[in-house]
Amino acid sequence: MKSYTVEVNGLKTHYLEAGDADGYPMVMLHSGEYGGCAEGSWKVAIPPLVEAGFHVYAPDWLGFGQSDKVVDFANPKGRRMEHMAGFIRSLDLDPDPVLVGNSMGGTYLLQELGKRTPAFRAAAAIVASGGGFVPNNQARRDIQDYNMTKERMREILGVVLHDPRWVEDEEFITWRHELSLVPGAWECAASARLVPPGTSRGGGEFGKEDTTRYEEIECPTLLVAGAQDPLRVPGYADEIAERIPTARVRTYDECGHMPNIEYPDLFVADVIEFCRDMIPEGRSLLTESTSQG
Repeated sequence: MKSYTVEVNGLKTHYLEAGDADGYPMVMLHSGEYGGCAEGSWKVAIPPLVEAGFHVYAPDWLGFGQSDKVVDFANPKGRRMEHMAGFIRSLDLDPDPVLVGNSMGGTYLLQELGKRTPAFRAAAAIVASGGGFVPNNQARRDIQDYNMTKERMREILGVVLHDPRWVEDEEFITWRHELSLVPGAWECAASARLVPPGTSRGGGEFGKEDTTRYEEIECPTLLVAGAQDPLRVPGYADEIAERIPTARVRTYDECGHMPNIEYPDLFVADVIEFCRDMIPEGRSLLTESTSQG
């Protein structure tokens, strides 16, 4: 796995890349919590996906990780999606890549693919804890304030990860804390939590009606949910799947908001199996690469 930067629309964009040149292209979109970045969401998942025959690209969203710290306050999501579409075009991916999104990355992915004219297409979409109504509940409020201390990071991760062993892992907590200290990262992540004066439902993207046009999503879609996810309404993934013609759902028990982190082996196995089943042009490539690995 190597680290690169590319200029997209005049802005530095950092991404991780791994895999053989002839591997099936996969773009992985990370989550939006404090310290969120490609490494934080996908560090463990990338190596086995490469072994399975994928060529993986994992960019840092605009405002996150090592990408430029820019936020468009008039249209933050729109600017990020425009930037991500530019990143995908800059890679000249053909055929359409598999797109994988975690939390914010998954929600943005479904919203874009649901447009009548999306900015990019996908051979398949895999979404971990994304989509659906995003409640502005107590769990959400518990992770919104971050004073950049290690102990506060521990508390935030204790909300999004179900198994308490994660908050007892000092190496993991230290790593995630360090990811959150990149200059400008706090400001960009905090921008989604701002509450304009006079509002009653909170600011940013939380507590608002889900207007995603799920019926318009044409590509095969796998929804992976945690049964104990405190940041989503129970059963949300099944409700979404009923509206996507080619959707499947996998719900992990004893799992919170980050199935890709809590159950990386299971998550990767589900991704590989789904892609082999649903992408005809990639079946022989993925099977052959796995048998050689």
